[in-house]
Amino acid sequence: MRKSPLDHHCLKEISRRDFIRKSSMAGILLAVPFPHFSQIIASNSMGIVVHSYWSRWQSKADSQQFPAFENALQLLNHCKSIGAGGIQVGVQNWTEDFATNIQKEKEGMFVEGSISLPKDKTDVSRFEHEILTAKKAGVEVFRTVCLSGRRYENFHSKNEFEAFKQASIQSLKLASKVVSKHQVKLAIENHKDWRAEELVDLVKMLDNEYVGVTIDFGNNLALMEDPNEVIEILAPFAFSTHIKDMGVKEDEKGFLLSEVPLGQGIVDLGKAVETCKKHNPEIRFSLEMITRDPLSIPCKTEEYWATFPELRSSSLETMNLIRQNEFEGELPAVSHLSTEEKLSFEEENILKCLQYSKETLNIGI
Repeated sequence: MRKSPLDHHCLKEISRRDFIRKSSMAGILLAVPFPHFSQIIASNSMGIVVHSYWSRWQSKADSQQFPAFENALQLLNHCKSIGAGGIQVGVQNWTEDFATNIQKEKEGMFVEGSISLPKDKTDVSRFEHEILTAKKAGVEVFRTVCLSGRRYENFHSKNEFEAFKQASIQSLKLASKVVSKHQVKLAIENHKDWRAEELVDLVKMLDNEYVGVTIDFGNNLALMEDPNEVIEILAPFAFSTHIKDMGVKEDEKGFLLSEVPLGQGIVDLGKAVETCKKHNPEIRFSLEMITRDPLSIPCKTEEYWATFPELRSSSLETMNLIRQNEFEGELPAVSHLSTEEKLSFEEENILKCLQYSKETLNIGI
């Protein structure tokens, strides 16, 4: 079996009254005294992916209301204070003392790591050291990616993409041995690089019970795949999640794609959550609500299809899905906002999503 059964006795009983406090953008977010959940830890509530704090993470902005998170411990404590169940964050440069502090402070919250794959054999020791250090903080699941960019922007031919694929396979094989040795889970994200079936093929090729998937609920729209079908395909292999909802709007080059608060976009979130739970009852749901300008997906251009020209004809179905589910009004944007307004908007979106996850998706109830 790829996944062990859930030990229900390990779950802490969570009160249905553990809701996050609402906030709004009446001016800049007021200094609302968010409830501190140190005594009532919603250990199965939705967690927060560090990228949700796109503007605040290691920010240089001098904000009194939204001070920068300089490290994972500060992020953890803030997410605890707003009622999140955990965090997913990078583990690079952690010391043993820092990992011990994370373990002490998390108080029932989960912590998932984000880690870069070993580039080659000389990089395996770095990868293994990060795994071992993060384990001291109780990290058991490590999300990783094969590509930091986007397939349609990074590669301009099938040969270029094939070279990337072979390099990724070598890196994954090196990582696979390490996670088997230390019995932790490595979860490969669909990061605007692999179409769903391609990622499944990679996982099957590695044939390792400790290697699976981080399902990002929205990324594969950028590769012209229906997000609801992608979730169905990847859920049997999922160790972790990036739960998000996506707003879409057709334009002259293709369409615009934007993370929007949960429940406002194209993803069938209720079905997605239940599908993930069905295949892995232990799975954690982690929000990746990136508050930024919409991304342009130039699927009407020749260059976009360079790495998978044979799939172009099948894109009509996805375009019809987009046209039928266009976001009402303008997609959210932040480039016109001041730094303080961006930070405020970001926090408001995260709080909205946390509330939706509890009241509508029953995550943490």
